[in-house]
Order: sequence, then structure tokens, then C-alpha cells
Amino acid sequence: MIRVLLADDEAMIRAGVRAILGADPGIEVVAEAGDGHEAVELARGHRPDVVLLDIRMPRLDGLGAVAELRRAAPETAVVMLTTFSEDEYVAQALGSGASGFLLKSGDPRELLAGVRAVAGGAAFLSPEVTRRVIDRLPTGRLSRAAEARERLEPLTGREREVVALVGSGLSNGEIATRLHIVEGTVKAHVSAVLARLGLRNRVQLAILAYEAGLVDLLDGRDH
Repeated sequence: MIRVLLADDEAMIRAGVRAILGADPGIEVVAEAGDGHEAVELARGHRPDVVLLDIRMPRLDGLGAVAELRRAAPETAVVMLTTFSEDEYVAQALGSGASGFLLKSGDPRELLAGVRAVAGGAAFLSPEVTRRVIDRLPTGRLSRAAEARERLEPLTGREREVVALVGSGLSNGEIATRLHIVEGTVKAHVSAVLARLGLRNRVQLAILAYEAGLVDLLDGRDH
């Protein structure tokens, strides 16, 4: 059972998300919060597998809450819930330790897939969110693609395979199955690549994989 904490200051949004999650017998909403501070305190007590966290909340916003959650409950994966008007916050959150980004107005199936993915150790990015974040980056798309490919050039063939599958949203276990290796080897590859490339988390690695063309931006995920 995947245990989820839902944090959003709008009660109707919480009710809608809770109803979607309740349709999956493998997911349980164990607590709800109306602001970031409450979310952190509830995470300390409930130790959920996943926190669904609104970016804009009172008392402590989503960006601040992610940082607090990383300290208070480092084993908990955080998925940021966002809207079309909050691209600048998503760009900031890329380095905050969040495991995924989903649009509040997105497909309910994407919400369920995202929760399952991050609970399994994968990064999950809504394709629409990813496109908009990449489009907001300061340099042109072609130069970003060339820079991304150059950054990945020193990696071994196997490491590039792992990066592509991380970008596709696969968990370590799924990558291990796909490549016919043990999960511990996948974890070692991911950790080594993150350190070598100076990246903080799998979300940043997934963005780099998209930019380098290792994953098709619209259809690259394989859940």
C-alpha cells in the first residue's frame, strides 16, 4: 500500500485529488494538510511514502516545504502540484529535491501513475510541465540540446542507457529488469552519474535526458 499525504490550501482541490487516489486500491491517503507547515508536521508523524504538495500555500509555500520535508522525512518522495501560471516556481523547485511535477488540471491517470512512480523511486514529470520548464530556460533549444549531449558524452554506454530510462520515468527496479541487471547496480549507476554531472536528483537527470534527446518529450515515459 502506498501511503500519501495530500497538502493543498483549497479544500475542493484536496477533495478531488483524494477521490482520484481513492479509486486505486493500492493507494491510501493517510493525512491532509492545508498549508506547508502543517504538511511538514504531519509528514513527521505519519511518514508517508509520497507527499503531494501544492506549490502555493500559506504559512510555508511548497518550495519551502520541500526543503523542510527533505530534512524531516528524507525517505518520503515529494510530488509538486502546479498550474499553468506557476512555471517560474516549477523551475525553482527543480533543485529543491522534489521527485515529480504534475498539473492540477492533468489527466487523473497521470496523477495515479505519478504517485506510483515516485513511490517506486522514479522521477515523474508531466510532459506538459516538462515542455514548459525547458522552454523557459535561458538559452535556445538547439544550444541546450547540444550542451546536454556534450554533458552526457563522458558517460559509458550502460550509464547512458540508465539515464534514458530514468528520463522515461522507470524506477530502479524497472530499469534493472529492462537491462537484465540487479537493482543495486542501477542504484550505483544513478548515484555515480548524478555525482559526475553535478545534479542533485533524478528529476534534474530526467530533464537532462529530455534535452539530450534520449527520451521523446511527448511519448517517452514507459509506465
